[in-house]
Order: sequence, then C-alpha cells, then structure tokens
Amino acid sequence: MNTVLVVDDEPNYRLILSELLIEEGYEVFIADSGEKALKIIEDTDLDLVLTDMRMEGLDGMELLRRVKDENSDLPVIMITAFGEVDKAVAAMQAGAFNYLTKPFNNEELLVNIKKAVKHYSLLKENYRLRDEVQSRYRFANMIGKNKKMQQLYRLIEKIAPTPASVLITGESGTGKELVARAIHFNSPRKQSPLISLNCAGLPEQLLESELFGHEKGAFTGATSLRKGRFELADTGTFFLDEVGEMPLTLQAKLLRVLQEKTFERVGGHQTLKVDVRIVAATNRDLREEVGKGNFREDLFYRLNVLHLHLPPLRERSDDIPLLVDHFVAKYAKQLNNPYLQITPRALRYLSGLPWIGNIRELENTIERAAILCSDESIDLEDVRTEEAGTGTVKLETEGSIEHLISGMGGRLPDILDTIEKKMVETALNEANHIQAHAADNLGITKSLLQYKMRKYNIQKK
Repeated sequence: MNTVLVVDDEPNYRLILSELLIEEGYEVFIADSGEKALKIIEDTDLDLVLTDMRMEGLDGMELLRRVKDENSDLPVIMITAFGEVDKAVAAMQAGAFNYLTKPFNNEELLVNIKKAVKHYSLLKENYRLRDEVQSRYRFANMIGKNKKMQQLYRLIEKIAPTPASVLITGESGTGKELVARAIHFNSPRKQSPLISLNCAGLPEQLLESELFGHEKGAFTGATSLRKGRFELADTGTFFLDEVGEMPLTLQAKLLRVLQEKTFERVGGHQTLKVDVRIVAATNRDLREEVGKGNFREDLFYRLNVLHLHLPPLRERSDDIPLLVDHFVAKYAKQLNNPYLQITPRALRYLSGLPWIGNIRELENTIERAAILCSDESIDLEDVRTEEAGTGTVKLETEGSIEHLISGMGGRLPDILDTIEKKMVETALNEANHIQAHAADNLGITKSLLQYKMRKYNIQKK
C-alpha cells in the first residue's frame, strides 16, 4: 500500500484530500504544519508528499527544500493558489515533481499522484536492482556440469514461470539463495522486488516485525512506522531462508498470508493485502520436524508445492575444477591481478577434499589463497591449510585422525564425541562465540549447536 503525506493548514482541505486518497487505496498521513510534516517524514516510510505552498511558519517551499535534503528522490507535489505561477516554477526548479493550482479537479490530482508514486517506485527498484541485474543471476550462470545440477537447471526452467511456492533444501553453503534468485529472475515477477530474510538467529518479536512491519509505538523502540518484508515484496518474490527456524506462533501467521494473502502490521489494525510468491529454504528435514511437532504440517504442505534439493559439493566433486576456475577469475578481477591462476597440483588437492562447508567454504578458501599467494599462482601451500575442506575442525597432519584415535582406545562413541566437541569449540572460537555464525559454519541449526554446547559443557561467552 502506497503512503501519502498531506500537508495543509486548512482543515477542510486536509479532510477532503485525505478522504479522497483513502477511497483510492492510499495510506494517508496528515499534518497541519511544515514542522509536523518533517517529523512524520522522519518517522515514516512515505511514497509521496502533497503540500500546500502557503502555510504559517515553515511554508511549502522550505518544506520542499528540507525534504529534498533528506531524500532527493521522494516526490513532492505542490498546491498553489491561482496567480502564483512564479512560485510554482521556483518549486519545480527546487525539485518538486509537479504543481497543481487551486481550484483543481480530483481526476487531475489523482493522475498526478499516480504518476509520482509510480516514478518513485521505479527509482527505488532501479537502485535496488542495479547491482543484482549486473550480476546476471540466472540459472544458466550457476556453475556445474554434474548430472544432478543439470537436472536442477531443467527443473528451475519449468518452475520459474509458475506462481507456485517453492521449497529449496540442502546443506548450508550449497547455494540455496542463488537458486531462489534464479527462480525469481526467470519468472514473470522479475521486474518486481526480490526480498530476502534469514529466519535464523532473530528473536521472535524482531522476526515478526521484519516479516509484517510495525506501527509507530507498537513496542519499545518502535519510534516510526516501518514496512515489513511482505509489504516490500508486493508483486514480487519473498525468499524465506532457514524457514525451519521460525517459531510456531509465527508459522501460523505465515500460513495465513499464504492462504489469504493478507496480514496486519505489528501493533496495527488495518488489514493489508499482498501478492507475493514464496520461495523458502532450509537445511533441516521439515518432514522430520513436523513429526517432532516443531513445524506445522499444513504450512509444510503450503511451502512444499514444488521441491528442489541441492546436492552437497562432495556429491558433485566433478564440478570442483569449474567452481575453482570461476572463483579464481572472480578474485583475480577484484584484486586487480589479471594473471592469477591455480597450479594443477593445488587443483588436484582441492578436488580431493570433502568440503563440509560446501561451495561457500570452497570460495572462502580461494579468496584467502588469492590474497595471500606470493606471486601470480595459487599453489599447494596457499590452499593447504589446516581447516580447508573440513568445515572448522583443524587437523595438523594427514595422519592426525589416526593419531587421535590411537590415543583414545577403540570405542566409537567416545571418538565421535571427542571429534564433535573439538569441532564445536573451534567453530565457536572462530566465530567469536556468535552462535548463529558458528552454527552456520558447522552446517547445523543454532538450536542444535546450543544442545551440543550443553552436552559437552561448553560455556557461553
């Protein structure tokens, strides 16, 4: 819903304009002075300011200048009295979108408002998409010749043009967000927003506010009206990453949006309608979570209309050379080192690793090597780090596993517990004890990490 601020010190004009715009489907804020208008502009996500030229105190021209200082793109339509053409021209030169002379007819006003709001929407969308469009997010540009990846590309081709919800599953670091982008940018919604939200690691109240937005004063710290991600994604695609981490109470509200296409902002009473395609992702087994009572069965079926599964990198090791070449070229450009290359023995070494952290870990390894290599070649010593390919566990030598086992006896549970505890401790230390980051590096959920911390008596810091 587009938001319009009406500024006029005449009560009748404020009433008439606000009622007209509400009937046309706009969300309207009103102010009887320029000073009050500035406060609303500061606290509210607006799409248009409609202001009278003549007002006591801060007049329309000064308000226009202050608005343009704050947000040069926010459109302002000026209302002038008959015979003030010179002031209207000055307003246009100062950045006003247009001006109307009293008396004006409603149709003329609504046409100008519609043009201004659409212009502003296109500006915002162009800014947001500038980098993404240049990056060419298309399924055809995803790296992989593996048979499973080729099958995935064909599925994306079929799925993208439809309006159906999609559930993407796969381990952490396999590229689920990239698949979501490929679906969006190959769909009829590609000209509309793609909005993303990671559900992991956010407190329930904050997650609800991020999803649905909030009204000013809805809770402590809600100092202004804020549109939520659903509202921002209207007519486009909403990518919900780690949807399996969402609390049950919010799952019910998400289900309502999927079923009825409506919601209310936190602390609000107005029902808002949205047209959004949902693409969700998780590294959990949601069927198993349904069985445990952690995830709503009805929501699972709503999300799982179409299902895509991303294989871990260890199941598509024939793609590692392609991915390595891609990342070497990427960081050669970023580091202004056009002759950067990788030696055959370094590539063979990388191709033989298990890559617990999947593509994300492989890219991090190449980026580090590209920065630290002493010449224009990434060699074995540049990529052969203690943690490469193993997530976060560190092994000092190739025989360190055997050394670890030999010192513990032959009990498999004891060996596995020791290795797991070491991995958890290492991940926490490398993430500065930020649990969400440590869990992501380990490829597990934050709640599972917290369970393992209790299990091994690892204290929070």
